[in-house]
Amino acid sequence: MRGVVAAAVAVAPMFSAPIAAAEPPAEPVPAEPAMLFDCNDPSCTPGIAPNIVLGSYCNNTTHYVFGVTSWGRLVFCGSPRRYEPRWFRATEMHGIKAEGATCSGYESDMAQSPDGLFLTCIAKNGATRWVRGDASASDPIPR
Repeated sequence: MRGVVAAAVAVAPMFSAPIAAAEPPAEPVPAEPAMLFDCNDPSCTPGIAPNIVLGSYCNNTTHYVFGVTSWGRLVFCGSPRRYEPRWFRATEMHGIKAEGATCSGYESDMAQSPDGLFLTCIAKNGATRWVRGDASASDPIPR
């Protein structure tokens, strides 16, 4: 029995985990906003209002701003130059996207966030991102 215990003590160091050198923690990499589902066009976008009259008044320029006319034209509710919001023709709409996600190749196009926020693709400071598209979030235009 004494020989078995001695052999076990002699073998134990061979099976212990190697000691790792201390490494500094890695810098956190900013995560790309995650998309929970795949929606890349208006057909899968919730909240698009039907039977909109182009140029008529509307009341929400921040959330669920998209509509479609009786002939199928996609429009959005916007308020240029601080006038009353109206329905305007939309640029190409790319479904549901995450605010802050990259959007290279979609500059000036539109999308909607999962919670209904109006987004537009803007290139700024070397990055192209989906940002709020409503007038309240954009930089004021000098008049």
